[in-house]
Amino acid sequence: MPVISSTRDPEARSLTIVCEFAAPVERIWQLWEDPRQLEKWWCPEPFPATFETHDLTPGGTSSYYSTGPAGEFQRAWWATTAVDRPHRIEFDGGLADNDTKAPDPDGSMHGVVTFESVELGGRPATRLTAVTVFDSVPYLEKMLAMGHEEGSKMALNQIDGLLAEVLA
Repeated sequence: MPVISSTRDPEARSLTIVCEFAAPVERIWQLWEDPRQLEKWWCPEPFPATFETHDLTPGGTSSYYSTGPAGEFQRAWWATTAVDRPHRIEFDGGLADNDTKAPDPDGSMHGVVTFESVELGGRPATRLTAVTVFDSVPYLEKMLAMGHEEGSKMALNQIDGLLAEVLA
């Protein structure tokens, strides 16, 4: 499994997830940059994501929704704040109103994702560190209660399957 650690820091209102993938940084970056590839892993099964827009450039926005097997539906958004391709992505994001797409008035989060070249078994690999800082303790608690931590780990663990598809 790619996820090697998950750390909550309530005082900092943050969640940090560290993963290692047996693929070069450029390949892992593509899984974030290409919306069709991103859809394949962004939300955990059985809640696939559909990206209506995805602009991974500073000032760009992404709008997506996830659907569930019993008809569940949830919109969400990103606003990309910084990009250092293929090493770092920063974005603000959160849930959105399902009808108006307006950001959730309860809060939002700031994500920083870094991609570091490492070796695993003598082969090129990537260490991905995703730090999410929630704008308030109540919003952190709301998102954790909704399963944000476990769902994020499940989603990131799907990436190995996508990497295996390419190698097959």
